[in-house]
Amino acid sequence: MGASTFVACERGADAVTPEKIEQQYGVSGAHTDDVATSEGPISGTVVPVTLADGRKAQLFIPQQRRNDPHGVYFRDEEGLHPVRLRENTTRDEITRAPAVVERRSEPAHQRKRSWEKEALIIGGSAGAGTAIGAVAGGKKGAAVGATAGGIGGLIYDLATRK
Repeated sequence: MGASTFVACERGADAVTPEKIEQQYGVSGAHTDDVATSEGPISGTVVPVTLADGRKAQLFIPQQRRNDPHGVYFRDEEGLHPVRLRENTTRDEITRAPAVVERRSEPAHQRKRSWEKEALIIGGSAGAGTAIGAVAGGKKGAAVGATAGGIGGLIYDLATRK
């Protein structure tokens, strides 16, 4: 499960390239690849590892994505699993003998719309209302249309938010 140390040391986008991993950590065989998930393929760096019990597996470090709740995943014959380190785990323990200590189901992550998208929904609706109101009723119609469009956009945003 040592991949978290890769990400924890450097958060830059180029920190997880196969070349950087080999240069900084001495791990060879890493390569870039796409991994299939239920939400579509994810591009990232694949690092082959051998667990303490001799099984072969891979660590998958996705390219940085804003909404990704995990920095590293573990891939074995059972699929792709998010990595979480135990409390007080040292770097030496991780590199010497990585092991799967326990498997738990992953709690659902909250999917939240960014404030930029919310502003675009509300602002776009207000803009459309302004245009329609201006055509229908001049300056006063533009003000009424902007208000109605903004309120309508807010209601749509709140109704479709997860």
